[in-house]
Amino acid sequence: MVKKIKVALQYSPHNRADLFEKAGFQVVEGVCKTESDMIELFKDSDGAQVSTIPLTSKRVLEECKRLKVVSRMGVGVDSIDLDAATELGVLACNVPGVNTVEVAEHAMSMLLLMTRALHESVASTRQGRWLEDRLVTLNKVRRVAAHKVGIIGFGNIGRSFANRVRAFGPYMIMAFDPYVPQSTADLYGVKLVSLEELLRESDYVSIHCSATEETHHLINKNTLSLMKKDALLVNTSRGSVVDGAALADVLKSKKIGAAALDVTELEPTDSADPLLDLENCYITPHCAGYSPLFLEECPILQAENIIRVLSGTGGPHGLANPEVIKTIALMRQNGDSRWEGFKDFSIALAV
Repeated sequence: MVKKIKVALQYSPHNRADLFEKAGFQVVEGVCKTESDMIELFKDSDGAQVSTIPLTSKRVLEECKRLKVVSRMGVGVDSIDLDAATELGVLACNVPGVNTVEVAEHAMSMLLLMTRALHESVASTRQGRWLEDRLVTLNKVRRVAAHKVGIIGFGNIGRSFANRVRAFGPYMIMAFDPYVPQSTADLYGVKLVSLEELLRESDYVSIHCSATEETHHLINKNTLSLMKKDALLVNTSRGSVVDGAALADVLKSKKIGAAALDVTELEPTDSADPLLDLENCYITPHCAGYSPLFLEECPILQAENIIRVLSGTGGPHGLANPEVIKTIALMRQNGDSRWEGFKDFSIALAV
């Protein structure tokens, strides 16, 4: 029998330590501001519940030799070194769909912020320039109706955004996603097209793809040059998808209309980032996925990921590195100590 299972939780006031205790696990919590903090907290733990920062790096995974499963907040896993986790036999888990609604609504809000010139209208009114700026602001507003909308990445959030923007009566909704069949897009009234066609034809573009090597700087100097001069760009996915320097250049030279971003390449956003100085760029602090309901539900699902795996009762809600199952099987055969004495959860995972 394995000794008492220990889990470490990166501190959050929303953590559900009670769920682990009910499962018979030992629980520790701590604040992690650096990689070293994470190592100190996780070094003797079998499972770790983490946020988006600091990064769960290769060094963290290597030095925490008992660690078997990392359960990350939200739908992304780009803060976990997936290659290292797979090599070392550590499951990298997330909670797919937990904040789909929040992100889709934030993206829709950012689009309306620009089409209705809301930021300018509020600012001028507060400055007592209601009359002077009214006509200037009114000349900037436009409809979503009768315009073409393009969606880059047509997973759960892209589809949720499509449902919302359709209510505004666009002329057409297009999407680029090489991994989605047209039969799926048809269910949402969406036409799948190439990235080039989407950027050339769309009046409004919203990005909803994952951060991968394939999508790194997918939106760059060349692809931005395809967009209409008055096009609006929304990014609530990941900062690495957009080349920030290239975007700053086209916004400054007014080669596209405006951009609204919830994510940037460097986070927290550097105060010297040229995007912050542009009147036609609106940035929120990577908050699209948050709501009170998300903060209530997410820690429960994170805890379930760890409890299921370490108790051998089932698979996690989301697994970003499924190749790790083979690694763990080999480790068990070779008598590696990391998984010694723990039930094999892989059968439940395959069901």
